[in-house]
Amino acid sequence: MRVLRAVALLIAACAAAIGPARAQDATTLKKEMPGQWELSTTERSKTCVITMKSDAGAQGFKLELEPACKTALPFTKDIVAWSVKGLDIVRLQDATGESVIDFTEVEAGIFEGLRQGEGVYILQDLAAARSMAKSMDQMIGDWAMVRSNGQPVCGLTLTNTEADQDNFQVFLKPKCDAAIAQFNPTQWRLERGQIILMSKSGDVWQFEADDNAQWRRVPDTADPLIMLRQ
Repeated sequence: MRVLRAVALLIAACAAAIGPARAQDATTLKKEMPGQWELSTTERSKTCVITMKSDAGAQGFKLELEPACKTALPFTKDIVAWSVKGLDIVRLQDATGESVIDFTEVEAGIFEGLRQGEGVYILQDLAAARSMAKSMDQMIGDWAMVRSNGQPVCGLTLTNTEADQDNFQVFLKPKCDAAIAQFNPTQWRLERGQIILMSKSGDVWQFEADDNAQWRRVPDTADPLIMLRQ
C-alpha cells in the first residue's frame, strides 16, 4: 500500500512540475482551456460549472455559466468572458475586460485564484473534479479514529453546519485519547481530496484516503492515526 502511495505521489509531483511549464505557453493555454470547468471554494461546498468556448467575443473568449452559479458564488454574476493574460494567467472577466478573478496553474489541470476578502477559489476540469473529489455528503456523519492495530482512540462527528465561510463544525465524542482530546478539533473541511481538521488554536491535522472508507493522517508515521467512517 505504501509503495503504491509513493508511486502515486511521485507521479503527481512530476505532473505538477510539468503543468506550470506547459502553462508558460499562452497559446497552449488558449487551446486547452475550452471545455467544461468547475469553479469552487477550496472544500467544494460551493460549486459552479463554466463552459469555456473558443469563440472570440468583444473583450475575450465567450463562456457560459450554469444558472446556479450566481446563487452559489455571487461574484460570478459579473463574469461574461475569459482570456489568457501574460504567459500563464487565466482571467475570468467582466463586460469591460476587467478581471473578476485571475487563476494560475498550481498543479497539472488545477488552477487557483484569490479574491481579496473572500479567499481562494479552485478551477479544474469538470470531469476530473467529479471523479476525484469526495462528496460532502459522504463525509458527513460519525467517524472513529483508530491506531494501525485497529484500537479505537476517539470518536467524532463531521457536520455540514458552517463554522465560517470555508469550514464546518466537528465534534469529539467523550473518552478520546489524551493527544486527540488536547488537539480538540472544532472545524473541518474537504480540500484537494484531504480531510482537514482544525483546532481553535490553529493546529491542523490532514488525512488522505487509502480507499473509500479509510483515511490516514499525513505525513505517515510508524503508528499511523486512521479515520474510519461509521
